[in-house]
Amino acid sequence: MSKKTVLVVDDDATLRATIVRSLQEHYSVIEADNGLTGFLKAGAEPRPDLIVSDVEMPRLDGVALVKRLRADPRLSSIPVILLTSRSASQDVVSGIQAGARHYITKPFEAEDLLAKVRKTLR
Repeated sequence: MSKKTVLVVDDDATLRATIVRSLQEHYSVIEADNGLTGFLKAGAEPRPDLIVSDVEMPRLDGVALVKRLRADPRLSSIPVILLTSRSASQDVVSGIQAGARHYITKPFEAEDLLAKVRKTLR
């Protein structure tokens, strides 16, 4: 059985590398440094089974990325986990209403992220 593919979208190269390291033992990982590139990679092969995305990014933020994915019939079923430093309840609500499966606030524990990834891909 081949590994599931996770697309990690974050403009912070250091954080993106940390997330990739925590996931690559269990999953095939693709990276994007902004939301627009993430959207384009989501539509390319191999299609990701899950997207982990930052919220605050240039070109296309994480919530707009989720909305764009949900509007595309080819990509609408890809689950998304949003990561952000914004922890106000209205930010969480807007992320979930856009269609994100989970909303994790920074700083976060790699084990927590991995657990949510596993649960989402089950």
